[in-house]
Amino acid sequence: MAPIESDYFVTGTGATAMAFVDTLLTESPDARVVMVDRHHRPGGHWNDAYPYVRLHQPSAWYGVASRELSDWSHEATGFNEGMLGLSSGAEVLAHFEQVMKQRFIPSGRVQWFPKCDHFASDGRTHRYRSLLTGAEYEVHARRKWVNATHAKTEVPSTHPPKYSVAAGVQCIPCNGLPKVTRPYACYTVVGSGKTGMDACIWLIENGVPHERIRWIMPRDAWVMDRANMQPGPAGWRRYFENNVVQFDAIRDARDVPDLFRRLEAGGALMRIDPAIEPTTYRCALVSRGEMAQLRKIGEIVRLGRVRAIEPSRIVLEKGELAADPDTLYIDCTACAIQPVPDVPVFQDEAINLLMVRWCQPVFSGSVIAWVEAHLANPQEQNAMCMPVPAPELPIDYLRMWLPSLVNAARWQQNPDLSAWLRQCRLNGQVVVLKDVVMDSAVQDLLKAVGVKASDATQRIGQLLAAAEAA
Repeated sequence: MAPIESDYFVTGTGATAMAFVDTLLTESPDARVVMVDRHHRPGGHWNDAYPYVRLHQPSAWYGVASRELSDWSHEATGFNEGMLGLSSGAEVLAHFEQVMKQRFIPSGRVQWFPKCDHFASDGRTHRYRSLLTGAEYEVHARRKWVNATHAKTEVPSTHPPKYSVAAGVQCIPCNGLPKVTRPYACYTVVGSGKTGMDACIWLIENGVPHERIRWIMPRDAWVMDRANMQPGPAGWRRYFENNVVQFDAIRDARDVPDLFRRLEAGGALMRIDPAIEPTTYRCALVSRGEMAQLRKIGEIVRLGRVRAIEPSRIVLEKGELAADPDTLYIDCTACAIQPVPDVPVFQDEAINLLMVRWCQPVFSGSVIAWVEAHLANPQEQNAMCMPVPAPELPIDYLRMWLPSLVNAARWQQNPDLSAWLRQCRLNGQVVVLKDVVMDSAVQDLLKAVGVKASDATQRIGQLLAAAEAA
């Protein structure tokens, strides 16, 4: 078969890749794209996620720029009552599938090859094979290869636990929870990240008493309050006041521990137990209603990671626990987003889809596409797209803010990019002002946020240097 000719070859059809191509089609009207992915439909890790998964950030600024995901309805009941509805995994997948089938392919400019593996590259020539037939294909990318695989998102259904599970022990990935058909004396959730939190909340929402839940939490985490991320007339002020809290905390903090005390006191961050210092931060968002439920869980185990589960015993890094033989273990230990490599976004003939704003991968993909379409100089492109690291440790809160603020300042210096950002559906800082009357009070608060962001940018480097020297 003759090589396929295309301007761009995109490896992956996850959320960030879809956002990139969507904006590229708009901003570069002649661009032609080939996309391949190992999954059978667009959406990346959303295809493998647990069935009760929901976005933990507002769907008002998730998905692709050309199509709304949110219907802007609010939760009428539950632990998120009063807040903007959180799209389900099924809704997110439907969004990306509709974008592919109703926008990308009908444009005549996108060719999509699902269930295919990109296995080799040689300059501008790339090879991939069908996972179903074994047939191999070749693409010649006239402009760039777009690598949308750096996140390497892990979920429990595709990454088995690293601890041993003895015969007779009932241990399932969290995806299996909705299929449970008999009661257990104890439900033990293994894993302290957002997946573990979601599993605990699902059990509680479905009637399992708090005292029958055991939560093995290797690390306590700092999490963000979802109420601070609500768009529209009811939420915009709190959104920007939360920015002020964060920038003031950064400016005034004596050191990193003092910074987190200030962030917690100002309502920007929360933790499960106020008496325990968290050792991780991964951009998780929860509501205060969910946090109240998590704090009621009957037993939270802080003895490190699990090494082995036996019918009547759990072996952990820092000790052992007796276990009821009639326990269902719910594995939530997959690592989610992985650390990103130390590479620029624009790298020779490749584009690396990395974050360029704090905790906002799809927005980042859209910005990178705009920069690719409108700026030709690689140095200028990279100056606009300083990579933002994936967070793991609390200090990464600062390591994320610094490039995010530097990028934002540079974007404002480019009139065309700045104008585009003001109408971009994925730009939360704009979407949060939907239906808000832009009177003097709003303008004054926005100006104050800008000034405080500049102050924070100057202070972050000092805090990081002091922390790294300690």
